[in-house]
Amino acid sequence: MRIADSSKALAVVNHVVGLGENQSPQGVDSRGLWLFGSGAKIISLLCGTPAPPSANLGLVYEPSVIQGRHIAAADLEQVRQLLAEHPDWSRRRLSQHLATLWNWRNPVGQLKDMAARTLLLKMEQRGWIVLPPRRQVPSNRMRHKQMPTFPELVGESPLRADLGMLLPLEISEVSTLAGTRPRALFDNLLHRHHYLSYRSPVGENLQYLVSDYQGRPLACVLFGAAAWQCADRDEYIGWNAATRGQGLHLIANNSRFLIAPWVRVPSLASHLLSRIARRLSRDWQRKYGHPIYLLETFVQRDRFAGRCYQAANWRRVGQTKGRSRQNRPDGRRYRLPIKDVYLYPLHPRFEQRLQGDSLNSNPLTPTRPLNHDPH
Repeated sequence: MRIADSSKALAVVNHVVGLGENQSPQGVDSRGLWLFGSGAKIISLLCGTPAPPSANLGLVYEPSVIQGRHIAAADLEQVRQLLAEHPDWSRRRLSQHLATLWNWRNPVGQLKDMAARTLLLKMEQRGWIVLPPRRQVPSNRMRHKQMPTFPELVGESPLRADLGMLLPLEISEVSTLAGTRPRALFDNLLHRHHYLSYRSPVGENLQYLVSDYQGRPLACVLFGAAAWQCADRDEYIGWNAATRGQGLHLIANNSRFLIAPWVRVPSLASHLLSRIARRLSRDWQRKYGHPIYLLETFVQRDRFAGRCYQAANWRRVGQTKGRSRQNRPDGRRYRLPIKDVYLYPLHPRFEQRLQGDSLNSNPLTPTRPLNHDPH
């Protein structure tokens, strides 16, 4: 809101926020906005000269959790000062400096500069800050990624057998093996044969390539970051928005599961889910420095019945609403397929591990799954 007469503007603000008749602003921020303190809230009003359109957004600030980090008014002011002091810095340099300033690191000590960059973008989207213009358009390296093929190495002739005839299975975690044949084979199989296709994971992830005792590839299983929000899952855990933001990294999502289409082996899928569940938290701990306490997956109801998850003792806790977080150009929400929500606890007290103060005192020692498969 813009009011040319400052005395009238002050009267309007006092009326809106219920301040005293003669109460004055606490100060003026870097955009020329009056600041009024009201508990944990800062209310700003633009008077006099116009500000850029982006500066007129989000005139009310409430402490928020963004990228799993609690952002208070002092944090926002620190970001604004950083922008004001270094107007010539690129977005990349700003995010790196902010992550260093806050000592924002993952459990293995790596600087979380990408998380800081996303945080800055979300702050700008809410109208709290104005970032410098992009210096280059981000390229989508996955759009043009070429998937290698292995026609001479991967036999696709039908494989029908009992599980016992293929043992022992080799389950290899290949996410750190970029440029190798196992990693390329994992990418290729998912890209060619999974109904959602595949390019590359985003964020923390583990990639399991499964072969039989002869080295024949049988399956690919990908675990990555948990869904940001899922009502039935959050209710099952007992999460609110704050605890979800703090504990989301302790959940892994089984986003791809492929049994090669030429493989017909009864009980193979449930066997693999159980085997991988036993080791996943240790593997995650080794790679990222923190455990996983709960697994989740979303099974598209019009395609699959979810029997392998049921056989592996995963719990169906509800279903998605079929709504996307993004809107169409006309403003309507995209409609998505309804999916069943399945969860698998990796700790007998997973609910406590994912809640409240316990998030600050989680032991990092991975434990055995709550349910044990007989295979």
